[in-house]
Parts: sequence; C-alpha cells; structure tokens
Amino acid sequence: MKLNKFLALLLIANLSFGQYQTSAKLKKVTQNGFNEIILSPEVRSFSKQDLSDIRLFDSKGNEVPYFFQSNNAVSSNTFEEYNIVSKTVYPKKSTSIVIEIPSNKHNNQLSLFIANSDVEKKYSVSGSDDQKEWFGISDSQTLYDLNSRSETSVVKTISYPLSTYRYLKIDFDDKKTLPINVLKVGNFNSKLQKSALQEIFPKQSITTEIPSEKETQIRVLFDAPQVINEISFEISKPTYYKRTVILYRKIKRETKRKSQIIEEEITSFELNSNTTNTFVFPDIFEKEFYIKIQNHDNQPLSISKIKYFQKPISIIADLNVNENYILKTGNKNLSEPEYDLSNFKNNIVVNLPQTTLYDIQHKTTVKTAVANKSFWQQSWFMWLCIILGGITILFFTASLIKDLKSKN
Repeated sequence: MKLNKFLALLLIANLSFGQYQTSAKLKKVTQNGFNEIILSPEVRSFSKQDLSDIRLFDSKGNEVPYFFQSNNAVSSNTFEEYNIVSKTVYPKKSTSIVIEIPSNKHNNQLSLFIANSDVEKKYSVSGSDDQKEWFGISDSQTLYDLNSRSETSVVKTISYPLSTYRYLKIDFDDKKTLPINVLKVGNFNSKLQKSALQEIFPKQSITTEIPSEKETQIRVLFDAPQVINEISFEISKPTYYKRTVILYRKIKRETKRKSQIIEEEITSFELNSNTTNTFVFPDIFEKEFYIKIQNHDNQPLSISKIKYFQKPISIIADLNVNENYILKTGNKNLSEPEYDLSNFKNNIVVNLPQTTLYDIQHKTTVKTAVANKSFWQQSWFMWLCIILGGITILFFTASLIKDLKSKN
C-alpha cells in the first residue's frame, strides 16, 4: 500500500511538470475539410522556438493531425512577347530578324523560342532607333544545344550590353548550316510576391546615448520571447549617414565562482542613407535584446521609428464545421509530433479557407508563481521524486536477483 501511494505521488509530480501553459480557442470554420489556422504572434511567443509543442484537440480531447505552412514569398515568371518586325533570309549567307522593343525599356537580354535543330549558330546583335542606321552591340556569339528531348522547341536566352534601342536586329550566320526557325522572341519577367509580414510591438523601447563610447544603445523588451525576421529603421536626420549596428543580448556567465554580465552578439548590419534600411534575418527568438549604433565622431541619428516583423506561419488541419477545437502549447517537454498527414502536403491545395485563434489563455509563469507554489510543485521535489523512484527500482531489482539466486 505504501508503495502504491508513493508511485501515485510520483506520477502526480511528473504530470505537474508536463502541462500546457497556453491555450486558445479556434474560431468555427465555415467549410468542412482542410482549413488554414493562422498562428498569432502571441501564441508563437509562448511556444518553443521550433513550435514543436503545439497540439490541436477536438471537443472530445482527441488530437487532430496538422502540418505547418510557411507563407514565404512566391516567385512567378511571365513571358512578354515582343513584335517581330521582319525576318529576312539571304540564302547560304545569313538570316536577319528585327525585333521591336517596348518603348523606354532598358534591356540586356532576349529569350528566343527556337524549333529543334541539331546545329550551332553564330550570331551578332545590333541596335537602331529608326531601322535605317544600325549600330553594333554584340558580335561573334554562338547558340548551341538547340535540341530538346521532351519538347518540339527550346528556349535560349542571349545576353548583350545594356541597351535602350527601339529596335534590335539579330543576324545569324547561315554560310555553313541551314537557317534556324525562331518561333517567337521576348523576355521573362520575374515577379516576387512577398507575403504580408506580421508586425510585432515591443513592450518597451528605451534609447540611451553613451557619449563616452560614442554610441547609441536601444533596449528592446517584449512581453514574452518573440520571433523576429525583419527590422525596419526610419531615419529622419542627418541627410547622409553610414553607421554599423550590432544586435546583442546580455547573458550571465559564471567564471571562477563569480557571475558577470557579458554582451553576446546576435547579428550586425549597416544603416546607410542610400538604402531602405530594412534588414532580414533568420529567426531571432528573444524577449529582450539591445541595438548598438556606432556613431564614432558623428552626432547620433534621429530615429523616427523602428518596426519589427515576423514571417506568418499557419497550420493546416482537416476540420469539421460543427466541431469546437482548442489549440494548446507551452509544454517544453514535448517534441515534434509525427502525423501521417505531413507526408501528403503536396496533395493539398494552397488556397484554403482561413480561421484564427481567440480567447488566448496563458498560465502564470514559473518565476511569478514560485512563491505561491506548494512544496510538491517545487523543482527540488521533482528531483527528489526522481531520485527516490530510482532507488525504489534498484531496491526491487536487487530483491528480485536475490530471490532468484536463493531458488537456484
């Protein structure tokens, strides 16, 4: 009986150290099936940095599988076809193709769609504004590998010095080989659609000038550790500047039985009047950090505003319209879950119905609650239970071995 009571006490003690610290309700979804749940900065701040402690439950307490989706920038290519003004073939000599370039468009390359051919072609490029007087741009270039195994044509991009001519002419040398068939000419325009970042706001931002060190120090403090992927500075004065900036944290280090606070650099960059002064980083996960601006012999910068952003992250889960869901996190003992669903990310469409979290509840942190804890909730009691549990196991193991030996 005593042993049973001890084991029960040990179990209760272990459970008390494995609870979720944060919970949030999920707004009801409007469609059955896969939905996108947008994680707020507040929920992320109370989770582990890798978000491996997030769990989703239905009203019966069943765990709902999910996978993460990072809303990163998406790149798209569109082909802009240019007008082929003329195509002139001089038998056994050359082929000349004149292309009209859109007005006021600087260019240094063209993409050519060419019908499959097993030849190499030398070519030259010239430019004109009136199609009467032509000026050399590039000479004695070669096109090769004009044969595709899967398509009936290939795309070849030719490069030349930056040009503003209204018309370009490509002269192909046909003295040794037959002409090639240029189907169309133009340029690929790459567009990077950047997903909207989530702005996060510090609890405090205190600026201190330190003349003796010729530097400006800014202390940034959040309510809880936050993921930061981008920082943007708005500088009002002076007109021209170039300053080195260091982001660092203050950490306590024990040396020879003494503790001292040291500065540990996180990253560094340069504020410059010729740039936008927006800086992108891998995940910085800090509750408090410092910004040091090295002024040297210059006057301190007049900083109008500093903005902090994080890349939005969502979780994708199969949800039911008539179900209530709750998200829990903040259990540091958990590791990343293994769901079958994560193997089928590519089978699920990107544009899904979205829902959000509300009524976010967070338990009092250990530091503020430690004075009100009962003795069995203290960390020393957990370790005592672990040690006593180990001793108990050793005792029963030794007794079992002793009984086995006596029987033999």
